[in-house]
Amino acid sequence: MFRKKTASAEKILILGLGGVGLYLAKRLIHEEYAITIIEPDATLVAHADGQIDARLIKGSAMDISCWKEANAETMDYLIAVTNNDAINMMAAMIADSFGIERKIARVRSSDFGNSDSILTAEDLKLDLLIHPEELLAQEVVRLIQINSSNEMIDIAQGEFQLLATGVDESSPLANKKLKDIAGLYDSFPFRVVAIARGISTIIPGGDELILPHDHIFIMAAQENLPSLMELTGVRKQRQQKVMILGGGLVGSRIAELLEKSVSVKLLEKDEQRALELSSALAHTDVMHGDGSDGDVLAMAGLHNIDTFITTTGENETNIMTCLLAKHLREKNNINGNKKKEFTTIALVSKEDYLVLAATIGSDIALNKKVMAGNEILKFIRRSEFLSVAHLHGFDTEVVELAAGKKSPITQKPLSKLDTFFQDKLIIGAVFRDESWQIAVGDTHIQAGESVIVICLSKHLKDVRKLFIC
Repeated sequence: MFRKKTASAEKILILGLGGVGLYLAKRLIHEEYAITIIEPDATLVAHADGQIDARLIKGSAMDISCWKEANAETMDYLIAVTNNDAINMMAAMIADSFGIERKIARVRSSDFGNSDSILTAEDLKLDLLIHPEELLAQEVVRLIQINSSNEMIDIAQGEFQLLATGVDESSPLANKKLKDIAGLYDSFPFRVVAIARGISTIIPGGDELILPHDHIFIMAAQENLPSLMELTGVRKQRQQKVMILGGGLVGSRIAELLEKSVSVKLLEKDEQRALELSSALAHTDVMHGDGSDGDVLAMAGLHNIDTFITTTGENETNIMTCLLAKHLREKNNINGNKKKEFTTIALVSKEDYLVLAATIGSDIALNKKVMAGNEILKFIRRSEFLSVAHLHGFDTEVVELAAGKKSPITQKPLSKLDTFFQDKLIIGAVFRDESWQIAVGDTHIQAGESVIVICLSKHLKDVRKLFIC
């Protein structure tokens, strides 16, 4: 057993640069962690060398000499996210022998790591085991169960909610500055905390203009949610009928989780796979066909669907089919049929496509790499942040944390600190007098108070500096 050396800064060893590994490395370097990466693919190493400020070691995670070269005995965390489940699980045991205290692994198979598995997380020496496809499927189910066409996220122990909604030309918020909106609609407090516009995410100030086709996140107290939904034209409604395009790991798992509570149709292009799913999913209507074909979608009953989910392995197919489905639904409404609430959810594997998908083709876009990475980031940050949530389709985080005794945030009212965090973050709410309150310009955060902060993902390190002594 190696003895762990003391270190002044937390050090993280990442195994694997594909997908989750590179995403995590970029995020953690922004937050000033010391990163070392072991990767066998020379092309990936060369590509990463020009993108990130990390120590890169070309070699196998199963080569102990690479661990020694990485000074594994000095590491605080191991994150094993190679494409091989067996390597990731074995790496956790090797890390334990080197004395690495906290160990995280990505494992696609759901046969390992659960409390009733032959090998539990404890057996594997793992502190956190990530199943990306399961995370994604569970999140889709959560979104479907919440509402019909707009995402809602509970924060502040459920006392506040974040409502995501699109802005069209008829919206009372369209073509207005935020400071004017605050004056016009002052019967209850709410704040627009993030705007997705094109492929960009904006943390808005008072002079920001909301434009048609923007997607926005609005924060309000739970008790004011009905008023907010009336203002934005959102109608909360449980989903009843779902159509899934693609019967892979994620699509079939979503169907399995939903089929006993809602009506589920699943379109699968591969005939043999469709036959297998017909047997495995007793309560799902499995159909063989190319769901990217408008005629096939129409014949499958798209006009009567509440939610359309694309889970194929092709980004372009998922995004464009959502766009096609929306077009077909609008055409159906023009032809005299009663308008029915309709939501699209697209799975995309490229991080850069997330905002694009959410703004041109899909109401909600999800990425398993980002979801897996965010679960790992939440685990690593747990000592500083009381909670962390990622806003889907927005490069934005919602964090809850406590103000340090002599931290910068406690020195002045928020209006006098604006220059410090302008365009980087918004102080949304503060827990004071046994309740959560919307933070305004003259709010002065006191030491020890819990605060909700909304920020661009890349600025989490600035949040840390603002709140920690």
